[in-house]
Amino acid sequence: MQARQAILLRWARRFTLWTAVLLLVSGCTTLIPQTVGLRTSWPADVPRQVELTQVPFYPQDEYQCGPAALAMTMNTSGARVTPEALVPEVWLPARKGSLQLEMLATPRRHGLVSYRLAPRYADLLREVGAGNPVLVLQDVGMVLPQWHYAVVNGFDYETGTLFLRSGLEKRQEMPFSYFERTWLPGGYWAMVVTPPDRIPVTATEERWLEALLGLARGGNVQATVRGYRAALARWPDSLPAAVGLANHLHASGALAEAATVLRTALQKNPESVILVNNLAQTLSDQGNNREALAVIDRAADPQSPFASEVRATRQLIEERLRSKGG
Repeated sequence: MQARQAILLRWARRFTLWTAVLLLVSGCTTLIPQTVGLRTSWPADVPRQVELTQVPFYPQDEYQCGPAALAMTMNTSGARVTPEALVPEVWLPARKGSLQLEMLATPRRHGLVSYRLAPRYADLLREVGAGNPVLVLQDVGMVLPQWHYAVVNGFDYETGTLFLRSGLEKRQEMPFSYFERTWLPGGYWAMVVTPPDRIPVTATEERWLEALLGLARGGNVQATVRGYRAALARWPDSLPAAVGLANHLHASGALAEAATVLRTALQKNPESVILVNNLAQTLSDQGNNREALAVIDRAADPQSPFASEVRATRQLIEERLRSKGG
């Protein structure tokens, strides 16, 4: 009987131990779901090992990790800025840190595009693999939240290690799993900074055009034109990209090129009232008012949601014809 009880006790202990292990594994999987996914299915288009050694390093002073991390990514994309120069643009003394809005807005004022990544580990790796260091937001606090910006500039699949420029460490090595635990609390927030004519490899049409709207608000028309040219090169059938490019060409005074862009887009989208209206406006601004009037006649639908804009354009063209004789 005692022997039987000993055997049952050993099995009970083993069962309890394995139950604890399974619960622990299950808990870890819940905490780091994307890391587990990488280990079971590494993205086919991502190399196994990359380290962008050309990314400059700026030791980050207390609370000023934002300016330093931005300077690293912006310099990699061709800007010549220092963390000290960026402090007034992004650092909020009252908060002793930088908000994501300032981090996104600052490169735009320097003619660069800030592109926020989708919250996917694979996208972060794809960007680094393509040569784009990724600026990330982490919670590195042991007990209370402690928000911190760093730059991911490499990884090694075999050892499951990320390489970061972080704090005072030029080459911080961090396991994939631990990094995800620090990255997750901020919603997997990450961004890349690129020149306007170099679209991030993970960019979608909608998210790139949204990034260009932010660049346009920075007031650099020529940089915005470059961004829309790149968009139209990647997505040649994109109506928003064509309209955006034509609008900014018009704003820069390149009316003939704006008209060419609109004509090409109109061939692909003959029912677009926006294209018809904008082409008529551009032709009229060039002084070709009779041709503009013939074009605006193609947008005569009074039920169109742009009917008021069409009427205003027609009125302008007719006034110019009366005053200048066409």
